[in-house]
Amino acid sequence: MIICRTPFRISFFGGGTDYPSWYRLHGGAVLAATIDKYCYLTCRYLPPFFEHRIRVVYRKIETCKTVDEIGHPAVRETLKYLHIDRGVELHHDGDLPARSGMGSSSAFTVGLLHALHALRGEMPTKMQLAKESLHIEQEVLQETVGSQDQVMAAFGGFKHVQFQPDGEIGVAPLVLPAERIAELKGNLMLFYTGIARTAADVASSYVPSLETHRRQLRIMRELVEESIDILASGTDIRAFGDLLHEAWQAKRSLSATVSNSEVDALYGLAREAGALGGKLTGAGGGGFLLLFVPSEQQAAVLEALEGYLHVPFEFEPAGSQIIFYAPGVDYREAERARRDQPALTFKELAHVG
Repeated sequence: MIICRTPFRISFFGGGTDYPSWYRLHGGAVLAATIDKYCYLTCRYLPPFFEHRIRVVYRKIETCKTVDEIGHPAVRETLKYLHIDRGVELHHDGDLPARSGMGSSSAFTVGLLHALHALRGEMPTKMQLAKESLHIEQEVLQETVGSQDQVMAAFGGFKHVQFQPDGEIGVAPLVLPAERIAELKGNLMLFYTGIARTAADVASSYVPSLETHRRQLRIMRELVEESIDILASGTDIRAFGDLLHEAWQAKRSLSATVSNSEVDALYGLAREAGALGGKLTGAGGGGFLLLFVPSEQQAAVLEALEGYLHVPFEFEPAGSQIIFYAPGVDYREAERARRDQPALTFKELAHVG
């Protein structure tokens, strides 16, 4: 049995510049952090006592005899990619709902890759996990997704991620005093809007025309550097909240589907109650709303957003991890060994007894 725990992420700045169609021409950068909310993947080789060879448990339960029968695209293609030719059982559990803007689909793919590598006795690097999940999501499944979610799920922590035109990815930790990180965290609030959406569907409304939004995307990348300067220089932390508001206005201008009337009303209520800035945490359309709220205004924001779920969180530093490793019996190898081992004589059996 293998259990893999992979964190969800909050993206602060630079979202949109992490799509290959943009950064392969202009480069891109994001500032993001993973939090203590996780995707759990449990897997094991399936003992040879069942009619099915594959069992996958998520919001559905699939029992299949071949990989090609699997309905879940990421599971099917990941098993193919790793050439898993034995019976397997996979279980998924998540601390947050899918389609909520927290990088859940990429956390699933990264965690699945990590768990299956471990099942085969392999220890992939964090960059290997990120790049393999990018390959599966962007090239195999042809999904319209950016590249920050896979990197953050694999690496974890508070990171400045840079995407180069040649495809190289740089991942640098944000080196700040613990007090500064705590100060930032103390001004952040996370709310669930209850609006589920598929990130690829929202992204499809603006990714094909990113070149027509050069000004907004350049502003969004510049805000990454500006936000890091604010955190590193000791500037009043409220400037970070003002910057979030500026970034959200730029992001909203990419497409009419990035926001909607309910999100706009929710954001307006939060601002009236004292929030300085905020954003939807993913491609847009719904999911989680991240707000920068000075501590003295947080009670008022909680009251204004009554009826929406407030989700306390902490930053987490580790990224995807194998938290339980017990590969178990390899029935095929055991059977081969049995066939290759000569039978014991009566005297040998008596001696063993």
